[in-house]
Amino acid sequence: MLRTHTCGELRLDHVNQEVTLAGWVQRVRNKGGLIWVDLRDRYGLTQLIFEEDSSEKALLEKAAELGREFVVQTTGKVIERTSKNDKIPTGSIEIKVTALEVLNAAKVPPFIIEDETDGGEELRMKYRYLDLRRNVVREKLQLRHKMMQETRKYMDAQDFIEVETPVLIKSTPEGARDFVVPSRTNPGEFYALPQSPQTFKQLLMVSGFDRYFQIVKCFRDEDLRADRQPEFTQIDCEMAFVTQEDILNTFEGLTKHLFSKVKGVELEEVKRMTYADAMKYYGNDKPDVRFDMKFVELNELAQGKGFSIFDQAELVVGICAKGAAEYTRKQIDALTEWVKRPQIGAKGMIYAKYNADGTIKSSVDKFYSPDDLQDWADAFGAAQGDLMLILSGDADKVRKQLSELRLKMGEDLGLRDRTVFKPLWVMDFPLLEWDEETARFHAMHHPFTSPKKEDMALLDTDPGAVRANAYDLVINGVEIGGGSIRIHDRTTQQLMFKHLGFTEEEAQKQFGFLMEAFEYGAPPHGGIAFGFDRLCAIFGGSDSIRDYIAFPKNNSGRDVMIDSPSSIADEQLKELSIQLAMKK
Repeated sequence: MLRTHTCGELRLDHVNQEVTLAGWVQRVRNKGGLIWVDLRDRYGLTQLIFEEDSSEKALLEKAAELGREFVVQTTGKVIERTSKNDKIPTGSIEIKVTALEVLNAAKVPPFIIEDETDGGEELRMKYRYLDLRRNVVREKLQLRHKMMQETRKYMDAQDFIEVETPVLIKSTPEGARDFVVPSRTNPGEFYALPQSPQTFKQLLMVSGFDRYFQIVKCFRDEDLRADRQPEFTQIDCEMAFVTQEDILNTFEGLTKHLFSKVKGVELEEVKRMTYADAMKYYGNDKPDVRFDMKFVELNELAQGKGFSIFDQAELVVGICAKGAAEYTRKQIDALTEWVKRPQIGAKGMIYAKYNADGTIKSSVDKFYSPDDLQDWADAFGAAQGDLMLILSGDADKVRKQLSELRLKMGEDLGLRDRTVFKPLWVMDFPLLEWDEETARFHAMHHPFTSPKKEDMALLDTDPGAVRANAYDLVINGVEIGGGSIRIHDRTTQQLMFKHLGFTEEEAQKQFGFLMEAFEYGAPPHGGIAFGFDRLCAIFGGSDSIRDYIAFPKNNSGRDVMIDSPSSIADEQLKELSIQLAMKK
């Protein structure tokens, strides 16, 4: 080894020991006859001292030539610092250097490699190998490492077997757009990169493996945002001979284990909510339940009073912001403009303030009497000092708009505390959802999700009303994982494909291998997949998953560090039997 200790290891107990350290120069402070150098590695930082009276002149001159990010090896004696630094673990000691070797000089880095940097995101992504030297980034990857280890410990203790599944698979029509890979040995044919190992983990259940998991790379060619990457990681899991309750309990256990071992947080029992209630009271299927502010429907109280905007609306619905009646007219006008933005799409907003003197002031006072407004307040459960915010319009649209407003109010009022964790199971999703563009039903989750037995008869008469044996785990308004009890017999699977608009030939071509496997004794089974990157971001208190991925891609799906994707040579295209269309 080129070192006897790391840069985060030495303490007062090591005083008078001769040690050798190796690492990167964080900074140099040159006082002429006295030079201090902060030396850094992944474990911490140690101060080196070079003194003119006790060091060789050549050694002092060598230290003066050091620059940021030089890689050096140094030997010296551990001494107690006269001016201690209580902000770092090694702050009570320093190294009185007797030997210094530059292992590799460095150019001046394009940004400061410290917790507070001057580099923008695109620049730091271009030099990601430098960004990874920063403590704040490295700590996120260390968190990811710990979560991987604790996941494996828990799953192993629950008798799960980790099995790798193929990366080059068959392209299927459901879900997001596939990434495809041309086959040189099979001209004109293509592999697809897996969006998830869904069919393989079901085949493992048919194979009798009983309990499978994998921390696996998945790929989706879709538009990107802060919590999406073209390649991402799942904790993928499947169990045989289980009910939905068994799966919820098992993976509630995993969630509690991770919070306990990684965050030191003991979670309470994970609450459960139906999809129907989530949409009714929160306007989305991943509600943030760290705060209340449930939706209250006002059709019966607000319509028929001559206010045409409400009278013509399919739904009049609002939220009560506790303690927000002191909002000024300027603040309320700003909220109104916020909900009218194209991203939200509301036409306007009505408010009602429950003042401290017991009166209620509304923006529609001329249409509603004080008694009418009191009825509103009673419906909201409002008290003096509260602010009621109301939207109206088409039911589906207005719920989505109010959901965004609720989240904004929660943020503005400090109710979305990142140190508080409120996990929630959302259950009983619709099996199918109607797609206006294709004018047919699509699977809300995927085509292998089992319908509830009691709803099977509705498949022919009212497909949109059929509920699925499906469940999502939501933490603080973020979908962390989702799964379902699967179909495990050919007849039901063929029926499902039929309702999804597959012809028998299409179903056989795409999924014949799975339906045939079901005829060889497939056990009842189900599972779940956790978005591992999102889970890491939740644990780390971040909105973006990028810092939890060693080499992420930008919003255009590009790796600006290695300049990928990129064109390939004509010879390679010819080998793959690919001819590029000419750009117009």
